[in-house]
Amino acid sequence: MKRLFDVKRLRFVAMILVLAVSFSLCACGSKQAAGGATAATEAGSNVVGEGSIQFSLEVVDGEGNTELFTVNTDKKTVGEALLDCGLVAGEESEYGLYVKTVNGVTADYDVDKTYWAFYIDGEYAMTGVDQTDVTPGTTYSFKVEK
Repeated sequence: MKRLFDVKRLRFVAMILVLAVSFSLCACGSKQAAGGATAATEAGSNVVGEGSIQFSLEVVDGEGNTELFTVNTDKKTVGEALLDCGLVAGEESEYGLYVKTVNGVTADYDVDKTYWAFYIDGEYAMTGVDQTDVTPGTTYSFKVEK
């Protein structure tokens, strides 16, 4: 009879451990932001570049996926800093740098009527990325728009 009791106790302890591990794993899962996108955390930000000036870059692709970067630079303009870090690519035009690729994702108006819109602290930028001076602590964003 004693042995049967030990088996039941062992099963009970094992079940409690499984539940505890399950709850722990659930607590470590990613937090979902509105729309189902994974919310980025400060610890989850990508840090790129070298320099004494720091700003944030938010990249939102055509599917709504968001990636955050902390950019360190000594460059004068946002465009120079992002080109230096390899985060943007594009073509020079009479209006400045026409950004077609951000973080490896291409948006080309001539192909599918999408483009990378440039924002400064959440407001649509009135200057091009290569004409915008770096301001420490500012959040710059690129978002695919149609």
